[in-house]
Amino acid sequence: MTVSDPCRLTAGEAAAAMADGSLTAVDLLTGLLARIDARDPAVRAWLHVDRAGAMAEAKRLDAERAAGKVRGPLHGIPIALKDVIDVAGMPGTHNSPLHDGRVPVDDAGCVALMRAAGAIPLGKLDTVEFAALGRLPKTVNPHRLTHTAGGSSSGSGAAVGDLHVPISFGTQTGGSVMRPASYCGTYAMKPTWGVVSREGAKLFAASLDTIGWYARSVEDLRLVAAASGIAEQAGTARTVASLRIALCLTPYADKARDGALDVLTRAAEALTAAGATVERVELPASFAEIDDAKDTIMRGEGRAAFLPALLTRGEDLHDTLRGIAEYRTGITPMSLKAAQDHAAHLRMAYEGHYRGFDAVLTFGATGEADAGLESTGNSVFNSLWTLLHLPVIGVPAGDGPTGLPIGVQFVGFRHGDDALLDVAAAAAPVVDPWHGKARVPAG
Repeated sequence: MTVSDPCRLTAGEAAAAMADGSLTAVDLLTGLLARIDARDPAVRAWLHVDRAGAMAEAKRLDAERAAGKVRGPLHGIPIALKDVIDVAGMPGTHNSPLHDGRVPVDDAGCVALMRAAGAIPLGKLDTVEFAALGRLPKTVNPHRLTHTAGGSSSGSGAAVGDLHVPISFGTQTGGSVMRPASYCGTYAMKPTWGVVSREGAKLFAASLDTIGWYARSVEDLRLVAAASGIAEQAGTARTVASLRIALCLTPYADKARDGALDVLTRAAEALTAAGATVERVELPASFAEIDDAKDTIMRGEGRAAFLPALLTRGEDLHDTLRGIAEYRTGITPMSLKAAQDHAAHLRMAYEGHYRGFDAVLTFGATGEADAGLESTGNSVFNSLWTLLHLPVIGVPAGDGPTGLPIGVQFVGFRHGDDALLDVAAAAAPVVDPWHGKARVPAG
C-alpha cells in the first residue's frame, strides 16, 4: 500500500498499511496533527490535543511492532474522546466552568479497552456542557462553518467528519451521537444500552446514557465494537439480497425537512433495487408519545446527576441544569415512574412488532444541520431508539438541498449489535454515495 495522505485513511486501511510496513504510527499521527493544525482553528473540534504524549506512545507502539508485538486491531491508531469521557492525565472539564483545571487520574472504561487494543488517545473534544443542556460547544460543521455540527458530541462528529482522526468517542442520552453523524457525514454506532462500560464518563440520565463512537466505515465501527467485547472482529458476511428491512418514518415524520425524506426514500429504493426486501412497517399507536417519555426520564433522572452540584456550587451551575436539579421541570417521582414503566413496555413491544426483520431503516436526523450555533438540532428521530435501548448504526446517505450531509439509521435489537453490524456492512455500499472514498470537506 502506498500512503500519500494518512489523514484520508480509515482505521482499517491505516492498520493494514502499518501491517505491511508502508506506514508507521508516527507517520499516521504526524499526518493527523498536520490536518488538525490546518483545519481546527476554523472547525474548533478540540479542547485539548496531547501532541507530546501521543507521539511518545506512537514511537513505543512502532518499536513494539518492530519487535513482533502487536497489542490488538487498533495498534497505532489515534482516537479522540468527548470531554465527558475521562482520559488519565488529560483535562476533563466536561466543558463546564465547574471543572476548570480538572485532570482525571484514571481512564474511563472505554478508553482502557481501546488502549488494550493498541489505540492512542490523542485528545479531548468539545461538547455541550456535561453532555446535557448547559453551555453550548464552539464546534462548527466542517462541511459549512456557519452551521452546527450537532450535539452534544459536537467535536466528536466534526473531528471524524473533517479527517482529524479516524475514530472518536461520544455519548448519547437522546441523539448526541447519531445526530452529529448525520450532520457531519460520518458513520456512527450507538450500541445496546449498558454493553459498554460507562465508568469514567459523566452521567446525565442513568437509564439512557450510552457510550458510542464515530468512524468512516462500518468496518471501523466493527473494529471498535470488537475491541469493546460486543462483536466478533470478522463478522458474518451478508448479501444485500438476504436483508429484510422495515422502513419506519416514526410518529414524528412531520418533523422531517430539508430533503430528509428524499434521502431516506432513495436509501430504501437503492436497497430494493439491489435485491433487499424493504417493507413499510410503522410503530404501533402505543409509541405515539415516546419522545415525551424519553424527555421525562432524561430530566427526571438528571436530577440525581446534578443535585450534588446544586447543593455545593449552585451559583455556578448553569440555570437549565439548576432547574432540573430543583425539579423546576414539573417532573415528579410518580411521573418519572410512569415514564419508566411505559418505556419498559415499549421495549418488549418493539421486539415483537419487528420480529422477522433484520433491522429498521429510518431517518438519521430531521434534515441538514441547522444554521448558527444557538442550537445543536432536534433529536426527535434519535431519542426514541435510545429510550428503547436498541443498537443503532448511522450511515451517510446523501446530501440535502443545500449540499450538507444527511444520514440514515439502521436500528437493530437489544444485544444484537454484532448482527446489526453485519446488516450495515451489507447495506452501506448501496446506501452511501461516498462509500470507499474519503469525503474531504471543502475549505
